[in-house]
Amino acid sequence: MHKLYASSAHPAASAPPISHARFTIGDVVRHRLLELRGVIFDIDPVFANSEEWYSSIPEDMRPSKDQPFYHLLAENSDSSYVAYVSQQNLVHDDSDEPLDHPAIDGLFEAYASGRYTLRREHRH
Repeated sequence: MHKLYASSAHPAASAPPISHARFTIGDVVRHRLLELRGVIFDIDPVFANSEEWYSSIPEDMRPSKDQPFYHLLAENSDSSYVAYVSQQNLVHDDSDEPLDHPAIDGLFEAYASGRYTLRREHRH
């Protein structure tokens, strides 16, 4: 754990570990355990969902909250949906196949080399 230290006049303060996002917006990824592929459309540096959502994950599978979490336009063989997945459970998708999620055209432009380009109007 990384710690931040105040001047000697103040007690030491601790901060959560600094995690760096392994993926970027537009990357096509897959879940390492579940049948799920998706494109990243947003990133939280640490867990930022509800406690109810977090508690719904079986305890033996719950990821640490102090890592990046990714918002995905996701799909599996049955449906398309939005998913929220921890960094530890994602890997790059090497299939080089575009996704068929109905919301992709609203957020992204071209697909090439395993990633989508964010539409200009959504860039900061």
